[in-house]
Amino acid sequence: MSEWLKETGCKPVGSAYAGSNPAPPTAVTEYQPTNQLSRRAALALEFPALDEFDDPKLEWRRLFSELLGTFLLVLAGAGGGLLNVQTHGQVSLAAAVIAPGLMVMAIILFMGAVSGAHLNPVVSVAFALRKDFPWRRVPGYIFVQLLGAVLACLFLKAVFGDVGNVGATVPGVGFEPWQAFLIEAALTLGLVSTILGTSSGAQNVGSLGALGVGGYIALAGLWSAPVSGASMNPARSFGPDFVLGDFTNYWVYLAGPLLGGLVAVGAAWILRGPGGGPVGRAAGSGRLEG
Repeated sequence: MSEWLKETGCKPVGSAYAGSNPAPPTAVTEYQPTNQLSRRAALALEFPALDEFDDPKLEWRRLFSELLGTFLLVLAGAGGGLLNVQTHGQVSLAAAVIAPGLMVMAIILFMGAVSGAHLNPVVSVAFALRKDFPWRRVPGYIFVQLLGAVLACLFLKAVFGDVGNVGATVPGVGFEPWQAFLIEAALTLGLVSTILGTSSGAQNVGSLGALGVGGYIALAGLWSAPVSGASMNPARSFGPDFVLGDFTNYWVYLAGPLLGGLVAVGAAWILRGPGGGPVGRAAGSGRLEG
């Protein structure tokens, strides 16, 4: 026990060790942190698996989780648009935009605890800006997210051929790129706000966060897909553009979501103050066990 007290910087209350005028001994001894109690030790008391956040031996699992999750997301997102063309409308526009939302919901539920289920470079950057995710892990996450998107589009092209621009996101007919840019920024503001809000300590809703995020993606696509394709994700748009070798409109789907994500981080600070709390960090980084 004395070794634990030295390590955490706690002192017992209600025993002879509490000070010169100790309270009467009780059956249960309580421990209060001193000013020397480190933030990490405090978090470790609440989350025993905290050290696994920074364990490099487990990083490959997180990266594989992001690779697989982004592959599945882009498979649904780009595949829906591709099959809308391939089947001459049998897969409706509504179905094509709802499918990614349902896929994200499933991905968060089955692997969110492994990597945080970012699936989106903007989400990784947003969590890092909120201090809920270490910056040193951001490049690896972004790389595997882009790779997962490319692999999904290569798979779609191998199966269906060069149909429907492999599900590429482009400004809709009759809309200018600047209009698509602004819509992508606004949509991503809402998406990242939903993600940060449902994973915060003040408003953590646990598994229901998957419903909120997936529902938002579907809702955003239902009204805005004709304008921009409702990407909200630079990785989702990168996959088809890379396979096609055409990045003409990619700036829309890179700059727009980045702008929206930055504004969402600012809004989160106004609404809930700085991040870095245990609940937000657990949501942003994942909680691996074993």
